[in-house]
Amino acid sequence: MANNASARKRIRQTAVRTERNAARKSRMRTFLKKVEAAITSGDKAVAQEALRIAQPEAQRACTKGVVHLNTVARKMSRLSARIKAMAAA
Repeated sequence: MANNASARKRIRQTAVRTERNAARKSRMRTFLKKVEAAITSGDKAVAQEALRIAQPEAQRACTKGVVHLNTVARKMSRLSARIKAMAAA
């Protein structure tokens, strides 16, 4: 347990930050799931639009330190490749 004021403050800050980071990560996942759903539905235009909206959310999570830069890059790359493959199929 915290024994001084600075430690108690640090506990409060950590709780707020943890909640905020969880919300950011959840929001990013929601947008990525929308892209996945659009891809499985087979509508390329909807999938492209969903990816266009999801990309800034994922980048924001990255810049805030919630997820790693390479994780976002990998997810965006794979989703865009799947969308591009929809035209060939």
